[in-house]
Amino acid sequence: MAGRAPGLVIFDCDGVLVDSEPLSLACLTAGLNRIGVAIDVATVRDRFAGTSMVSIMAHIARDYGIEAPPGFVDAVKAETLETFNRELKPVRGVAEAIRALDGPICVASSSDPVRLRHSLTLTGLLPLFSGNVFSSAQVARGKPFPDLFLFAADRMGVAPDACLVIEDSVPGVTAARAAGMRVAGFTGGGHWTHDLAGTGLKAAGAATVFSDFTNLRALLSD
Repeated sequence: MAGRAPGLVIFDCDGVLVDSEPLSLACLTAGLNRIGVAIDVATVRDRFAGTSMVSIMAHIARDYGIEAPPGFVDAVKAETLETFNRELKPVRGVAEAIRALDGPICVASSSDPVRLRHSLTLTGLLPLFSGNVFSSAQVARGKPFPDLFLFAADRMGVAPDACLVIEDSVPGVTAARAAGMRVAGFTGGGHWTHDLAGTGLKAAGAATVFSDFTNLRALLSD
């Protein structure tokens, strides 16, 4: 990460800002099981964390030969939001770390706009980003393609090579690197009970990996 301070820090949301992945992955796994997809939560995590529902359902149709019934995606989204209402928390230390930053920041997430803003509102993080919140629904292709990160950088008026992305998933790291951005991998979310060193994130192109937001300011100033 050494060299220069970023002109823009782009945060993923799920698993970085809000500790949502254990909740959403459990809801998705239960929903897939109900329609006959024989898959467990560990496989769902490894294959689908950080990707949009559109991409997930395309993979399920291709790899399992099961087309989701009408209303399936909406039902899973509704169940997930209900679970969030009861249990969602911000990632430990993230609000304090964001408040300590000096430069521009934004969010770029695979979540749909409703879930994204709901999550940030529930956890009290939305005001920290001054409306600079971007969803994969705003671009043609979600992660692992670079479209979302390039869109966010363009909206924020910052060149891609001046951006630093904070990501917790391999598709997210892949997308950021394809956009020509530096990436720091984050492994402090509740779903990171595996590969705590972030081996997969590093292999995908993360320059460094951290698990505690108290280290963020020092990481950005190195």
